[in-house]
Amino acid sequence: MEKIVDARGMACPLPVVNAKKAAESLSPGDTLIVRVDNEIAVQNLQRFAGHMGFSAAGEKQGETEYTVTMHIGGTEKPRQEPETACAVDARKKGMLVVLSANTMGTGEEKLGKALMKAFVFALTKQDVLPETILCYNTGAYLTCQGADTLEDLKLLESEGVTVLTCGTCLDFYGLKETLAVGGITNMYDIVERMEAAVTIVRP
Repeated sequence: MEKIVDARGMACPLPVVNAKKAAESLSPGDTLIVRVDNEIAVQNLQRFAGHMGFSAAGEKQGETEYTVTMHIGGTEKPRQEPETACAVDARKKGMLVVLSANTMGTGEEKLGKALMKAFVFALTKQDVLPETILCYNTGAYLTCQGADTLEDLKLLESEGVTVLTCGTCLDFYGLKETLAVGGITNMYDIVERMEAAVTIVRP
């Protein structure tokens, strides 16, 4: 099956958002073609494809027309692109989001997990994105395989947001081999990033 998404004229991050929605309706072996009108969108889509594990190739069709072809479930490694989000960087310099648990607030655990999932999803819809997301303690579960926050965190990373998880926490919970988005950090780096932050958001 082949699906075509026309994202020409769409402002960042809409090409990636629409590609993500389209990919969710496809199966391994299917092809997704996204049409865009600038190279920044091509880079963002290739980055998104890489994080999703799809093979991807961009091609210039005209002066301001490009296509990005993704093969769902492909095994080829996409070409690594420079860390570029949007033509106008949507990240707020010095904005740090701290996820110190896999629940939001105190009380019923099921509700807390649902609230955290909604919070991370809401981050993807903001006009201004954080520069960095730090995950520690049970927040480490949010970046690992099986987490229902995983795809939204991958989307944020594809838009240039740095996602980091505490290595000690991953070790403590036995999660190190299941980390599925972002990188691993340590307490020294966590303290430095918190000290340097202009704004810290804690759900």
